[in-house]
Amino acid sequence: MPVARARQDLFDVLAGQRDVPEDGLHELARAAGWPVPDTLQAVVLATPAEAAQLAAALGHALIGNVEGYTCLFVPDPATQTRARLEAALKGRPAAVGHVVPATDTASSLRWARYLLTLAPSRVGPESRPAFVDDHLSALLLLQDESLADALTSRWLGPLEELTPRQSERLEVTLLAWLEGGGAPEAAKLLHVHPQTVRYRLRQIEKLFGPVLRDPRTRFELEMALRSRRLMAHVRSYRARAGRRARAVASSIRPLGMAREARVNGL
Repeated sequence: MPVARARQDLFDVLAGQRDVPEDGLHELARAAGWPVPDTLQAVVLATPAEAAQLAAALGHALIGNVEGYTCLFVPDPATQTRARLEAALKGRPAAVGHVVPATDTASSLRWARYLLTLAPSRVGPESRPAFVDDHLSALLLLQDESLADALTSRWLGPLEELTPRQSERLEVTLLAWLEGGGAPEAAKLLHVHPQTVRYRLRQIEKLFGPVLRDPRTRFELEMALRSRRLMAHVRSYRARAGRRARAVASSIRPLGMAREARVNGL
């Protein structure tokens, strides 16, 4: 089997795009000249530019394509430190997955791809890669949008009767209080007077009642508040991306129509 074909097949197996028996994986690795290490780390690129050079710089990473994304499997993550990854990826939009055993490489790839869809794809010298390790709790909360919506509906119902402005004010106060552990700490986070926080907390207690004294309820409330903010961010980003895509399509369509008119002699 040609080396290039073996490498592509090996990538597809590690990416979870095809199955192969365990002994078949070792045979593919030998044919590809790419011994599969104990642990791997996925890198997903927003653009394929200079991907081959990047793969060589990252320990001869295995390169492939998944649903239009150029992806790399970086061997020996202990050697390819975060500093080296940041330096190699500087200036390009990319996401770096978490370190996983070779048997779970598809997981690192899946979460890196998902993270890349949540982060703006700005190309420029100041672009920095996004690391899954920096967003573990957010990705955990976002892994099922339907459950995230159910969580917020379950716990944040008392805020629904308020105006959007009132709800927002009490939400940020409640989250700051849960994060900080008290009114003075919440006031510092919000840059307001502690008395302002105490006043809002009295309003919150009237809405939620004695359940706020239950540690489990406070934990779920914090998750619900974080989920709502994360989902709002995701939906806003998707809406902006959709508007950009429609704008690009509308700008291309007249050019295509003009070209067709010329072809037809109009």
